[in-house]
Amino acid sequence: MPPRQFDGSLVRAVRRRRDMHQRELGEMVGVSGATVARWESGQDFPKGEKLPAIASALGQPLDELFPHEGPPDLQLLRCDAGFSVSEASEIIGASRVPVSNAESGRRRLNDNYVQPLATAYGVTEDELLSAQDRSFGIRPASLRDDQKAAPHTIGEKINFLLQYGLTGEEALSDAEIARLVNHHVPAAAVTAEVIAHLREGTVTEASDDVRAGLARAFEVPPWLFGDDAELTPLVREFLEAIRFIGSIHQGQVLGLAARGNSEGLSVEMMAGINRLVGELRHKLPEVQDGE
Repeated sequence: MPPRQFDGSLVRAVRRRRDMHQRELGEMVGVSGATVARWESGQDFPKGEKLPAIASALGQPLDELFPHEGPPDLQLLRCDAGFSVSEASEIIGASRVPVSNAESGRRRLNDNYVQPLATAYGVTEDELLSAQDRSFGIRPASLRDDQKAAPHTIGEKINFLLQYGLTGEEALSDAEIARLVNHHVPAAAVTAEVIAHLREGTVTEASDDVRAGLARAFEVPPWLFGDDAELTPLVREFLEAIRFIGSIHQGQVLGLAARGNSEGLSVEMMAGINRLVGELRHKLPEVQDGE
């Protein structure tokens, strides 16, 4: 799940509308005015647990000032409650390890920690456990927003890749998609009209040759255009990685705050994200074949 988006220029605009100095905002959230200046200029980003205090100080709803997509995981619950990892650890009387492990999907919380953390975060135990599932990459298929986020039909996948494709180039036309499909897989013999019908949903079936050609045209693994009405968590993870990088290309993601990151999107981080996508491309077909 993407973190809350932080736009320093928006924070600056809201602060100025309230006739508030950077020093005043800093005092209200427990940092210096210079720190606020770095946030607003994009040189730095606040930790996730600071976002509720910033929104409150500026008199803005948290979800409007710092939006995020989808239901929360454990880290977002903690940050939205205004707790650091150390503070959350104090609540359960433990070191930072149990909280950090659960948030990073390495080891689940001890049952004894669930109730006190749920109370501190202001959620039910079931909500906390659902958030923990999401930290481990488990997303119930019944969640409406999750269904919307994951394309199922061939047309939905084409539209998804046109919107979030990794190259950052202009979207391909139906004619160009057809040309690429026929170039890579001559046996497909698909037309621009067929591509348009697929994208519109008036046609939902396609031959294996067309599917293979679409995968080559969009430079994605062939299984992505398979007939998979039930998408696995790993496939969803791959699609979310595409969506995340596509959002970066479009300037929609301006900083990583809800994850406790204070450095924003560095060149190294972007390289790491791209490496992740590359690894998933090779990893996922093997997992799928073994199921």
